[in-house]
Amino acid sequence: MTRALDRLLRPRTIAVVGGGAWCKQVVLQCQRMGFAGDIWPVHPSADSIEGLPVYRGIDALPAAPDACFIGVNRTATIDVVAALAERGAGGAVCFASGFLEAQAEDASGADLQSALLSKAGDMPILGPNCYGFINYLDGALLWPDQHGGAPVDSGVAIITQSSNIAINLTMQARALPLAYVVTAGNQAQTGIAEIGMALLDDPRVTALGLHIEGIGDLRQFEALAKRAAALGKPVVAIKVGRSDQAQAATVSHTASLAGQDAGAAALLNRLGVARVDDLPSFLETLKLLHVAGPLPQNTVATISCSGGEASLAADTGLSLGVTFPPLNDRQKTDLRAALGPRVALANPLDYHTYIWRDVPAMTRAFAAIADPDVAITLLIVDFPRADICDPSDWDCVIAATIGAAQQTGRRYGMVATLPELMPEDVARTLLAAGVVPFSGLGEALAACQAGTFAPQDPQPITLPNQGGTAQLFPEAEAKSALAGHGLRIPGSIRCMSPDDVAHSAAQVGFPQVLKGEGIAHKTEAGAVKLNLTTADETHAAAQSMGASSFLIEEMVTGVTVELLIGVINDPAHGFVLTLGAGGTLTEILQDTVSLLIPATDTEVETALNSLRIAPLLHGYRAGPAADMPSILRAIRAVQDFTVAHRGDLQEIEINPLLCTPDTAIAADALLRRTL
Repeated sequence: MTRALDRLLRPRTIAVVGGGAWCKQVVLQCQRMGFAGDIWPVHPSADSIEGLPVYRGIDALPAAPDACFIGVNRTATIDVVAALAERGAGGAVCFASGFLEAQAEDASGADLQSALLSKAGDMPILGPNCYGFINYLDGALLWPDQHGGAPVDSGVAIITQSSNIAINLTMQARALPLAYVVTAGNQAQTGIAEIGMALLDDPRVTALGLHIEGIGDLRQFEALAKRAAALGKPVVAIKVGRSDQAQAATVSHTASLAGQDAGAAALLNRLGVARVDDLPSFLETLKLLHVAGPLPQNTVATISCSGGEASLAADTGLSLGVTFPPLNDRQKTDLRAALGPRVALANPLDYHTYIWRDVPAMTRAFAAIADPDVAITLLIVDFPRADICDPSDWDCVIAATIGAAQQTGRRYGMVATLPELMPEDVARTLLAAGVVPFSGLGEALAACQAGTFAPQDPQPITLPNQGGTAQLFPEAEAKSALAGHGLRIPGSIRCMSPDDVAHSAAQVGFPQVLKGEGIAHKTEAGAVKLNLTTADETHAAAQSMGASSFLIEEMVTGVTVELLIGVINDPAHGFVLTLGAGGTLTEILQDTVSLLIPATDTEVETALNSLRIAPLLHGYRAGPAADMPSILRAIRAVQDFTVAHRGDLQEIEINPLLCTPDTAIAADALLRRTL
């Protein structure tokens, strides 16, 4: 299908079906952009549209069109798609709405979409309910509205499910060269991942941006990431919306701690797709990737002629996760030679204005701070408003930055702290010279952090099930099931009454723990009693709980740290494995990290070491370290159980996993499966 999309997205002949303002706009857009191929308007009665002769139907066209914009109502759209497919067309944009996306208001929408797909067969279609696409490389615009772009020789490609977002992105005045802007609509047939692979195959595309509402086919999305890695083209995403399905699992701490977005975040991270939180950072990250490519690390040096800007850069970078390496001896020596004795040398650097307008001196200073330990050097420069000021006095900093980049061969960017203070003409000049023109300090540093994402080659994720009403297993049964896959559990006896507890307590040994069964959050409900040392104490505890059945367990001592291991089935993204601080402080600390199953031991250990409680795992303040191999075995056991029961598993939680210097034991277990 990807090869077929090439013909649709890079057409030499375009048909436009319909005579309304939308269709006329498509013809005008192609003419204005200098499309070199043929444009064939199709209408049953009009004689000409925008000066072009009109054909009465698809069968009257001189040949099967490579691409067709269908601007008629939803019922007629199905007939046009059928005619195009029969003729052997390359593909179509279905502008009409009222298909599956409207099923809540119109029950016939689902049937109409099924009919549309049936008539399309193997012919690619975009939408329905989408604006289509803009190919700025070839001047092919199957696009029924205004846009703000211009022809380019190379640039980034953007795919979005929102046509309005797409329009807004074309209006950016940040000098970002757009090669393609494609809308996917409701992805009835062709999804974001499939479109993305076709765009990445164009050698003129430097990076791919995804505005995602829902991911759809997980295997195709994995294939997209793999293709991007193979081509060396980075992908950045802004993910909106949430996975409601994942929140169907609300019994455990895991579900509330992981949050609705954990699956999407874990998926993008696993596949090496950089993620940003807002559209300005999205555009600035794409700009960085287009000009400089991915950064090898998140280290930055900034230079400004203001101490206030230097402090602002340091504080902003700290909150966004970038680092400012201290200056080394070589940098200090070269900077001192360029700046003289009156400038305090540091990173971020305030170089004052002693050398302003002295382009050779400025060039030497800007070149001096660049270093192999610095991924990118950023000049902080806010340009005055050209409508009421004279910006020519800032030409020196442009020339010096470009000169330093050419002299050192290292990555440079110029950042305006306020986006509107980076003029578009200046940005284009910088971009043409290989300097990244950033609009906004926060956006620039967010881009530097996001731009460090490296391609991954992970194992395929374990595909989720579609959920459903799940049964909560008694704790003893949950533990027994997990123990069958290698999870270590305490010695225990299950009792069906307080009297049974009294008779059985001594068999477990003391000290011991008593738990009331059938209660998800036992500690909060008073259904857990610890450190019971006699049968009478255990019996009295059972009488106070009000539970109908009980679990007596050996009490684990010498605990170094308590962990949480949780799994939830997220039908949109996979099985989300959550690791974090466990025990009674779980929700207070909210110290967790999420991965997708399967995760390797290396990935798991890296995730554990990212927790705030990680020092406890390794022996905090001369205390004993936890046994990491035992912890990894416990997590593997949970993963193995998940994979074995992926068809019906909804939720697992081990909380706490009691970690000692020589073992890791599951003190509590929750299990929900659809049976």
